[in-house]
Amino acid sequence: MITLTESAVKAVGRFIGSSDKPTGGLRIEVTDGGCSGLSYGLRLEANESQDDTVIDCGEVKVFVDPLSLPKLDGMSIDFVDSLDGSGFKFTNPNAVKSCACGSSFTTGDNHGTPKTCS
Repeated sequence: MITLTESAVKAVGRFIGSSDKPTGGLRIEVTDGGCSGLSYGLRLEANESQDDTVIDCGEVKVFVDPLSLPKLDGMSIDFVDSLDGSGFKFTNPNAVKSCACGSSFTTGDNHGTPKTCS
Protein backbone atom coordinates (compact mmCIF):
# COMPACT_ATOMS: atom_id res chain seq x y z
CA MET A 1 0.00 0.00 0.00
CA ILE A 2 1.14 3.52 -0.78
CA THR A 3 0.09 6.31 1.56
CA LEU A 4 -0.06 10.07 1.12
CA THR A 5 0.15 12.38 4.11
CA GLU A 6 -2.55 14.99 4.59
CA SER A 7 -0.11 17.60 3.28
CA ALA A 8 0.51 15.56 0.11
CA VAL A 9 -3.22 15.03 -0.49
CA LYS A 10 -3.84 18.78 -0.15
CA ALA A 11 -0.98 19.57 -2.55
CA VAL A 12 -2.25 17.12 -5.17
CA GLY A 13 -5.76 18.54 -4.70
CA ARG A 14 -4.40 22.04 -5.42
CA PHE A 15 -2.65 20.77 -8.56
CA ILE A 16 -5.82 19.04 -9.74
CA GLY A 17 -7.86 22.18 -9.04
CA SER A 18 -5.50 24.35 -11.07
CA SER A 19 -5.24 21.91 -14.00
CA ASP A 20 -6.99 22.88 -17.21
CA LYS A 21 -7.46 19.20 -18.16
CA PRO A 22 -9.88 16.70 -16.60
CA THR A 23 -8.01 14.81 -13.90
CA GLY A 24 -9.02 11.55 -12.27
CA GLY A 25 -5.97 11.09 -10.12
CA LEU A 26 -2.24 11.04 -9.60
CA ARG A 27 -0.04 8.53 -11.42
CA ILE A 28 3.03 7.37 -9.50
CA GLU A 29 5.58 5.34 -11.43
CA VAL A 30 9.15 4.15 -11.38
CA THR A 31 11.40 4.76 -14.39
CA ASP A 32 15.07 4.18 -15.17
CA GLY A 33 17.16 7.21 -14.37
CA GLY A 34 18.65 9.38 -11.71
CA CYS A 35 22.08 8.87 -10.25
CA SER A 36 20.94 5.82 -8.24
CA GLY A 37 19.26 4.05 -11.17
CA LEU A 38 15.52 4.41 -10.58
CA SER A 39 13.44 7.60 -10.44
CA TYR A 40 10.00 8.49 -9.16
CA GLY A 41 7.54 9.90 -11.66
CA LEU A 42 4.41 11.84 -10.73
CA ARG A 43 1.80 13.21 -13.11
CA LEU A 44 -1.90 13.96 -13.18
CA GLU A 45 -4.01 11.66 -15.37
CA ALA A 46 -7.62 11.66 -16.47
CA ASN A 47 -8.19 7.90 -15.98
CA GLU A 48 -6.53 4.81 -14.65
CA SER A 49 -5.29 2.10 -17.02
CA GLN A 50 -6.95 -1.30 -17.03
CA ASP A 51 -4.08 -3.04 -15.19
CA ASP A 52 -3.43 -0.25 -12.62
CA THR A 53 -3.80 -0.62 -8.91
CA VAL A 54 -6.01 2.26 -7.75
CA ILE A 55 -5.48 3.54 -4.21
CA ASP A 56 -8.14 5.78 -2.69
CA CYS A 57 -6.51 8.51 -0.59
CA GLY A 58 -9.64 10.43 0.32
CA GLU A 59 -10.12 13.21 -2.22
CA VAL A 60 -7.24 11.88 -4.35
CA LYS A 61 -6.95 8.61 -6.28
CA VAL A 62 -3.49 7.20 -6.95
CA PHE A 63 -2.80 5.07 -10.05
CA VAL A 64 0.15 2.64 -10.02
CA ASP A 65 1.15 0.32 -12.87
CA PRO A 66 1.95 -3.34 -12.09
CA LEU A 67 5.71 -3.00 -12.80
CA SER A 68 6.12 -0.04 -10.43
CA LEU A 69 3.97 -1.37 -7.57
CA PRO A 70 6.49 -3.82 -6.06
CA LYS A 71 9.14 -1.08 -5.94
CA LEU A 72 6.71 1.36 -4.27
CA ASP A 73 4.74 -0.92 -1.94
CA GLY A 74 4.80 0.46 1.60
CA MET A 75 5.96 3.91 0.48
CA SER A 76 4.77 7.12 2.12
CA ILE A 77 4.66 10.43 0.25
CA ASP A 78 4.70 13.78 2.01
CA PHE A 79 4.63 17.33 0.65
CA VAL A 80 7.14 19.64 2.31
CA ASP A 81 7.00 23.43 2.06
CA SER A 82 10.06 25.10 3.58
CA LEU A 83 12.53 27.94 3.09
CA ASP A 84 14.69 25.56 1.02
CA GLY A 85 11.81 24.94 -1.38
CA SER A 86 8.75 22.79 -1.69
CA GLY A 87 8.17 19.36 -3.12
CA PHE A 88 7.24 15.78 -2.54
CA LYS A 89 9.31 13.69 -0.13
CA PHE A 90 9.37 9.92 -0.65
CA THR A 91 9.93 7.43 2.18
CA ASN A 92 10.32 4.08 0.45
CA PRO A 93 11.09 0.95 2.49
CA ASN A 94 12.11 -0.85 -0.73
CA ALA A 95 14.96 1.58 -1.42
CA VAL A 96 18.30 0.17 -0.31
CA LYS A 97 20.14 3.26 -1.57
CA SER A 98 19.02 6.79 -2.43
CA CYS A 99 20.83 9.73 -3.96
CA ALA A 100 21.42 12.97 -2.09
CA CYS A 101 18.67 14.81 -4.00
CA GLY A 102 16.12 12.18 -2.88
CA SER A 103 14.57 11.71 -6.31
CA SER A 104 16.32 8.50 -7.32
CA PHE A 105 16.86 5.19 -5.59
CA THR A 106 17.91 1.56 -5.95
CA THR A 107 16.07 -1.54 -4.76
CA GLY A 108 17.77 -4.77 -3.78
CA ASP A 109 16.67 -6.61 -6.93
CA ASN A 110 16.65 -3.83 -9.54
CA HIS A 111 19.35 -1.24 -9.89
CA GLY A 112 17.97 0.46 -13.02
CA THR A 113 20.19 2.45 -15.34
CA PRO A 114 21.97 5.31 -13.52
CA LYS A 115 21.97 8.70 -15.22
CA THR A 116 22.90 12.19 -14.15
CA CYS A 117 20.42 13.77 -11.74
CA SER A 118 18.95 17.07 -12.86
